[in-house]
Amino acid sequence: MLRVPIGGCDFSTHPYTYNEAPKDDITLSNFSLSYEDYNYKIPMIKEIMKVAVEPVYILASTWSPPLWMKTNQVYGNVSQLKPEYYQTYADYHLKFVEEYNKRGVPIWGITTTNEPIDGVFGLAPFNSLGWNPFELGKWIANNLGPTVRRSAFSNLKILTHDDQRASIPFYITMMLSIVPEALQYIDGVAVHYYTDMFIAADIFSLITDNYPDMFIISTEACEGSFPWEKEKVKLGSWDRAKSYAVDILDDLNNNVGGWIDWNLCLNSQGGPNWVDNFVDSPVIVFPEKKEFVKQPMYYALGHFSKFLPRGSQRIKVTEKKPFWSSRVENVAFLTPRNTLVVVLYNDDLATEVCIVLGPKKIIVPVEARSIVTIELPNYEI
Repeated sequence: MLRVPIGGCDFSTHPYTYNEAPKDDITLSNFSLSYEDYNYKIPMIKEIMKVAVEPVYILASTWSPPLWMKTNQVYGNVSQLKPEYYQTYADYHLKFVEEYNKRGVPIWGITTTNEPIDGVFGLAPFNSLGWNPFELGKWIANNLGPTVRRSAFSNLKILTHDDQRASIPFYITMMLSIVPEALQYIDGVAVHYYTDMFIAADIFSLITDNYPDMFIISTEACEGSFPWEKEKVKLGSWDRAKSYAVDILDDLNNNVGGWIDWNLCLNSQGGPNWVDNFVDSPVIVFPEKKEFVKQPMYYALGHFSKFLPRGSQRIKVTEKKPFWSSRVENVAFLTPRNTLVVVLYNDDLATEVCIVLGPKKIIVPVEARSIVTIELPNYEI
């Protein structure tokens, strides 16, 4: 899976959208992709598609529409969509899907705007658009949903929220209670990583218990994003790999079906980023040396992405541990390869884990502060 911005975002070298002129162009007569799409995004995605062994699911998100559609005509800070452009903004998403499809890049899904809370409270100086739950629900029910479902791309997945765990009660529970007709168009919920340390993953039960047909995907994560983190890029940081691994384990154990990193590659500053919102990345590139470094975060991701192919199903794990030892974080899956995969994270001293499968017992040594993945072929299960 990968996520691509519809237009620019903060990790662009400059802010841009599609159809920036003429103003008030409700038919989007001047909609056109950008230099970045033609020369960077589309060629890169095509190279990914060439080497991928399975279909690539591409999720697209808008950070900001053209400024003339917004109440405060700036890229970031406080702004919302002018009601007269609700249909135009829905068409804007469909135009993007059409243009990428023409160029051999099919889009699997879209989200209903990146981090809608940012534009409500002015939380970000970079590209954003604010939505309150009521207006977002109305836009999905009356504009985006019908536009997509009546189009040639009626199977396009629509994911809502695309924000933090903490705002799920507002953008899911509240939105669907006041605009229940939006539910018929929503396939899934997109969530972000940044407040996970403050909000337990069992908040996802608000989705899985009440809307069991919806899937959940974590669509954005990075380390070094908080203002108090002065060292944005930390080469070789084990703690940041741990944060990734623990979060993924937590998400998977609470019915999250996928986890997408924000920027797989950045430079040594943590950019480029047009508002200097620098962060860390699993791969750090040194273009002047023609070198790159794969970080511990990269390998933490590999414990999941290499061993849990699409279609894997999580199974229940029953744990027993001596009272004197710390818990080893874990998750277990049956895969389409007819294997059992168990991922372990040990934050304490070196220990052993005994995996019991019916009459079989498998002893696994687990080093101190380590991630361990075990894959057992079907004849072992």
